[in-house]
Amino acid sequence: MSEPQPATAPDDATALAARAQRGDVAAFEQLYAQCAGRVFAVCLRMSGDRQRARELTHDAFVRAWERLASFRGESGFETWMHRLTVNVVLASVRSDRRRESRVALTGDLPSPTISAPGRAVGPGDVAARIDLESAVAALTPQARMVFVLHDVEGYRHEEIAQRLALAPGTIRAQLHRARQQLMRMLTR
Repeated sequence: MSEPQPATAPDDATALAARAQRGDVAAFEQLYAQCAGRVFAVCLRMSGDRQRARELTHDAFVRAWERLASFRGESGFETWMHRLTVNVVLASVRSDRRRESRVALTGDLPSPTISAPGRAVGPGDVAARIDLESAVAALTPQARMVFVLHDVEGYRHEEIAQRLALAPGTIRAQLHRARQQLMRMLTR
């Protein structure tokens, strides 16, 4: 069993990536340790589900290992990994959308809740009612995706439209509705 490696500085990520490109698995493990928290956070914000975010984080790192040769070092490894993670999540959403369009769902779907899992919400529990993460998670998947990509990740309407294969006007409308829904949920 090897000794735990100290966390690397962001400047070292490019050197670690170069070593990993040459087949150094330990270097890739260090990159994983350095980036996993941020990758998970992006996946969680975009999916709204912790279990799904774990799966997407795993998928993102598998994809990173497969595509490591395409990392040219023109930007930082973290930037490359962030872009790759967003692409993995978007590809998953498109895949889910295609699957859902082919499969008829039976039964009632559970309605989303605003409270955090395992947390009782009483009338005076202001902290529970004003929980932005839970409110974002309660948005519809499409609205959550648009909100996170635009307001959290900073993508422009046109970039989101291109990635989701929708019109920019549709993105603007969905973003507006998502913001309205959040305002209603947070002011209850």
